[in-house]
Amino acid sequence: MKFIFPQNYTFKNKLFGFIDYSVVIINIIWFIIIGGLLHICIQDISIKVIIFILFCFPVFLLSISGIHGENVIYVFIYIFKFSIRQKLFFYAKTDKYR
Repeated sequence: MKFIFPQNYTFKNKLFGFIDYSVVIINIIWFIIIGGLLHICIQDISIKVIIFILFCFPVFLLSISGIHGENVIYVFIYIFKFSIRQKLFFYAKTDKYR
């Protein structure tokens, strides 16, 4: 069986078919940072688990679902760039015949 892919098709390697590897690496780094801070600061295991879930589960869900199929890292970069230099452009409609 042969599969024919169009020339403009870009194949992306993904973990389990739905998470980009770059997002997986960012998630693992985030989980390690949160887990390390909780290990240092809190002794009770039940509080550690609750706080870990509160900080890591939303990030994990966002990375799985994505925003309209866009890579989550790119979305954060776009949000960061927009927050640095916010510009609002208004274009007036011009009538050619006036």
